[in-house]
Amino acid sequence: MPEIIIRPVEPGDLDQWLLLWQGYLEFYKQPFDRTVTETTWARFFDPSEPVHALVAESENQLVGVTHYIFHRNTWMVNPVCYLQDLFTAPQARGRGVGRKLIEAVYEAAKAAGSPRVYWLTRETNAQAIALYAKIAERSGFIQFRKAIDIAK
Repeated sequence: MPEIIIRPVEPGDLDQWLLLWQGYLEFYKQPFDRTVTETTWARFFDPSEPVHALVAESENQLVGVTHYIFHRNTWMVNPVCYLQDLFTAPQARGRGVGRKLIEAVYEAAKAAGSPRVYWLTRETNAQAIALYAKIAERSGFIQFRKAIDIAK
């Protein structure tokens, strides 16, 4: 089995990252928005942004990606870490890529002094839930959301 290397995203990763990003959006049935994508990509390399990206690389190909954000929290003094996106290329699933990416986020959170990493997934994402149940605990919270029309 080829080695899987987890590392921070680099500017030269754009083309391969875009393929993973588009796969992630398709998986969650979200539209591709060029402005959002370009803004997200730029944030990874802006030191004033709390948004970070790690990639999983195998044989010079990106096979997974995760994005995470540090933010303040009213329940703790130190910022918490929200693992916002996690995606493994279909051909690399079952090889431990998702687990390695999550564990790398755990290490990044620890290095930043963040006492918690949390994330969401769709309740229908059984494969991901099976992994998450092995490496984290369910919070018991249910998410609610309301889209706000900010164009007016």
